Parts: sequence; structure tokens; C-alpha cells
Amino acid sequence: MTTRFGSDIDIDFGDRGRALSLIKHYPASIDRDEKLVRHNTGIYVTDIPIDPFTGHAAIGHEQAEQRGYIKLDLLNVGVYQGVRNEEHLQNLIDTEPLWDLLRDPGFCSLIIHIGNHHDTLIRMPESVDSIPRMAMFLSVIRPAKRHLIGKPWAEVAKTVWQRPEDDSYYFKKSHAVAYAHLVAVHMNLICESISQGYG
Repeated sequence: MTTRFGSDIDIDFGDRGRALSLIKHYPASIDRDEKLVRHNTGIYVTDIPIDPFTGHAAIGHEQAEQRGYIKLDLLNVGVYQGVRNEEHLQNLIDTEPLWDLLRDPGFCSLIIHIGNHHDTLIRMPESVDSIPRMAMFLSVIRPAKRHLIGKPWAEVAKTVWQRPEDDSYYFKKSHAVAYAHLVAVHMNLICESISQGYG
């Protein structure tokens, strides 16, 4: 019996091109209007049928997943360009951000994934002052969960991670928590830059 592995694996890089230059890979394809085009971020690091004319996968990523191929999405995330090394990143993760700065619309506008959502953030009856709350906030600004805006976190937590019946866009908890950590890292990077006189 063959077990299929359904995956959605995203890996963030400060410089995606540099990472790709280090590994043998094949660009993924996506079906658009019955035509295969190169996937923006997806790659395969295992052999897969390749179109000899385009150099990317000869089957779309959904069909490839059904056949057992595992696609990786390598994403450019500019925030990581400010991270010097692994120790620096761990320090940024371990440092509790100054969450109150999110009340300032100017500061909020600088932060990855939050940007222009300051008005929504201040509509929440309780502060966004932790990674779990930031993860839930990142979810409620997606179409499927907007009905939860303005509700207390305890109420949001009851349904925020449930898959919507209408298949509208929502965040899985794993994505939201990862993005919440990135928000915290970005906040800490900005504060670090200001404290060192670079901002």
C-alpha cells in the first residue's frame, strides 16, 4: 500500500536565488487556462518529468501532488536580509516584542503582514500582545475569518482554525503561527535598528 503525503511546504529566504544556486532542483508548473506555466515559487528537488522546451515540470503541481511528488515553495522574505546569522535570528525570536508599538499607525505600516491593517488591529477589543494573538489576528484579516473581527480572543480561538465550508481563503494555524513569529522578528529588527542609531 502506498501512502501519499499531501504537503504545503513553504521555506522563507532572504535571497531565494542564492538558495536555489546551491541545490539541484526543477521548477514546478501550474495549470492556467489549460496551459502549463512556471510556478512562481514552487520547485522539486527530486526527479520529475520535465518539459524539454521550458525546463520546468511537465505536469501541473496539483497533478504532481496526486502522483506523490513533493513541491517546496521557496519564498523571498526581505525581513531576513537584516538577520546576520542564526544566533542573531534566535535572539530576535527569543526577545519579547514591544507589542504596544502596534498601536502607532506609522510603526504598524512598516511591519510585514500587518502593513495597512492598523484600523482592523485597533478594532480588536483586546490587545495583540503575544504570538498566539498575533497568529489569530493574521487569520481574522483573511476573507474566511473576517466575521471574527472585533470579537474577544477567547471567542476568536473557538473557530479561527476551522476550515471554512465554502473553501474561502483562510490561514492554517501552522502558517499563522510561523507568520506571527516573523512579525515579532521584524518588530525586533526595527527596534534594534533604531536603538543602534540606524533607523
